[in-house]
Amino acid sequence: MPAQALPDAPTGTISALMTPAPTPLRLRGLAWPVAAMAAVIVLSNVLVQHEINAWLTWGAFSYPLVFLVSDLTNRALGPQVARQVAWAGFAVAVVVSLLLAPWRIALASGAAFLFAQLMDVALFNRLRQASWWKAPLLGSLAASVVDTGVFFFLAFAGSDMDWLMLAGGDLAVKAAMAVLLLAPYRALLPRLQTWAAPSYPPSPAPAGPAH
Repeated sequence: MPAQALPDAPTGTISALMTPAPTPLRLRGLAWPVAAMAAVIVLSNVLVQHEINAWLTWGAFSYPLVFLVSDLTNRALGPQVARQVAWAGFAVAVVVSLLLAPWRIALASGAAFLFAQLMDVALFNRLRQASWWKAPLLGSLAASVVDTGVFFFLAFAGSDMDWLMLAGGDLAVKAAMAVLLLAPYRALLPRLQTWAAPSYPPSPAPAGPAH
């Protein structure tokens, strides 16, 4: 489907959001995505230890929210800022996770998070000029594969847990969540300029019709 501006977005808004915002970075613009990522990772570290059934844990439902946060940050402020948020969220989450979860789970979560986030940021940025849904969906799906594989291998390989079955169920839920989270992603697109404005000078809309 062709990319098009959202009905409630002013002309040029979506096109302006296609262009990464300039630096310098201000902390106020990073506070909520860093806090949101850290909170989701800590929660997921706890929930992943609680099985729903033989192939699924509760963490699979909460963790995909980090990709939504990352994608919104990337769209509003650009890939450089999204990577900075990923690094900040990684540092905060690992420290807090070590206090709340076993060290192996905390470290596995940190490594999986970082690899997956950097992949999501890179793939999202490569697809940012495509139809609105392609960058968040394909970026989240690819990152979910990396995240699930790295996390479950580092956290549970060699244990008595059937981690391959759990990883399969976890990945299936993350894929479904990647589709479901397209709804809040699209709903928030027209509001991203407001979020970016306090931290960055407004990006000029390119000449010609919005895409």
